[in-house]
Amino acid sequence: MAKSKISFVCRECGYQAPKWMGRCPECGNWNCLEELVQSAPAPAASTKVNLNRHAASLHTPVRIRDIDEQDEIRFRTGLEELDRVLGGGIVKGSLVLLGGDPGIGKSTLLLQICQYLGKQLQILYVSGEESARQLKLRANRLQVDSDQLSILASTDVESICNTILQTKPDLVMIDSIQTMCISAIASSPGSVTQVRESTNAFLRVAKGEDVPIFIVGHVNKDGAIAGPKVMEHIVDAVLHFEGDRNLTYRILRAVKNRYGSTNEIGMFEMNDSGLNEVQNPSMMFLSGRPSGVSGSCVACVMEGTRPILAEVQALVTKTGFGQPRRTAAGFDYNRMNLLLAVLEKRAGYYFGTLDVYINAVGGLRLDEPAADLSVALALVSSLQDKPLEDDLIAFGEIGLGGEIRNVTGIASRVREAQRLGFRRALVPKHALPAVQELKNLQIEILPAASLKDAFRVLR
Repeated sequence: MAKSKISFVCRECGYQAPKWMGRCPECGNWNCLEELVQSAPAPAASTKVNLNRHAASLHTPVRIRDIDEQDEIRFRTGLEELDRVLGGGIVKGSLVLLGGDPGIGKSTLLLQICQYLGKQLQILYVSGEESARQLKLRANRLQVDSDQLSILASTDVESICNTILQTKPDLVMIDSIQTMCISAIASSPGSVTQVRESTNAFLRVAKGEDVPIFIVGHVNKDGAIAGPKVMEHIVDAVLHFEGDRNLTYRILRAVKNRYGSTNEIGMFEMNDSGLNEVQNPSMMFLSGRPSGVSGSCVACVMEGTRPILAEVQALVTKTGFGQPRRTAAGFDYNRMNLLLAVLEKRAGYYFGTLDVYINAVGGLRLDEPAADLSVALALVSSLQDKPLEDDLIAFGEIGLGGEIRNVTGIASRVREAQRLGFRRALVPKHALPAVQELKNLQIEILPAASLKDAFRVLR
C-alpha cells in the first residue's frame, strides 16, 4: 500500500504547505492550516454516484453550431432582484454558491423562491442543519406549501447524489455545504477537503444531469465565505448577502457570475413574512435624511446599470488624544486618507489634529471613485459647520492634483437625481457634453473643474 502523503492547506486562501505552520505565509492569517491527506480517494471513486451514461456525451466533441440554445434556458425565480443578480434567472446545469452571515436570510431566500418555482419545477431541498419538521415550521411562516417541493434531511453526499439521480428533480438546494461529508474521506465535515470534494461531487451531478444546484455556504470571522479559494473556481456563480442582520435591509451581490454581470446588486427587506424586494433602493437609502445639518451630502454610485443614491455623513471634531482618529464605515479607509491629504495640500483645509469619521448610511459600500466629491464636500461641510443645500447632489473623482475628473454613466446619474427631486447637481466640467444631450432636463448643472470650484456651493 502506498504511503499517504500529508500536506496542510489554508482554509482562507488555499495555500498548501508541506508542514504545519501557525501563520499562513500567503494570506497572513493565524491557525488556518488544516491537514490534507493527498492519497484520499476522489469523490468519483469513493462515492456511488454513477454517471457512466453521460460519459459519451461528456467526452465527445460537439460543434458549436449543433448545440441547442434551449440548453441555456433560464428559470425565473419570482424575485426580480434575485433574477437581476443571477443575470436573468437560474441557468440549467449551473452551480450557485450563496454565502452570508448567520441569520441574514440565506435559507429564507431559497425556501421563499420554492413557492414560485414549484408551480413549474420539481424541487429537492436538502438540509443538513435542520430536520424535516423544522423546515416545515419555517415553510409555514413563509407560506410555502408547494406540492412539488420535497425535503431531504441528510448530510451524506453519496446518498444525496443518488437521490438526485433517481428522483430527477428540476432544481436542488443544499443547505449547507459545511455540513456535507463523504464517508470515504477521513476528515471532519466543514474541513477544506470535505468542502472541496463535496462541491466537486455536486458539480458533476449538476453538469451531468443538467440540473441547477444552489449551495449555501457559511462565512468565517472576517465575513468571507469559508474556504473561498477551494470553492470559487468550482462553482459557476458566487452570491453574497451583505448588511447587518440586526437591520431590516439586505444587499445581495454577485462576487462571481459566469452567466451575467458581477456589478448588479439586489435589495431586500427582511420582515416576518420573509424577504421583500426593494424596487426603489435610492429612496430607501435617503429616507430619514436630516435637513440643514452640516457634514451630509448625497452621492450616486452605479451598481451595474442601475444608479443608486445614498447619503454620506462626515464628522470632524477635535481629538482628545495625541494621535487623531480616522474611521470609515462603507468607504475605503485608504481612500479617505488620500482625500484628506488632497484637501490639505490643494485646498488648504487642515485635518492634522482632528478626528475624522465617515459613514455611508444604510450599509451600502461606496467603492466607486465617483463618491470622492461627495465625501470631500461632507468633510469640508463638517469642518466649517456649514450645511449643504438639501436639493444638491455631487459626483466626481478627485485626482491628486485637486482636479475633478469625469465618471462613467453621468447621464443615468443625473436622471436618477432629477427623478428623486434634486434640483442641483455638481458634476465634473468634462461631463458637460454628455449632460447637455439630455432632453427635458429640469435640474441645474453646476460644473466644477477643481476643488476650489466645487467648494463654492458652501458659500
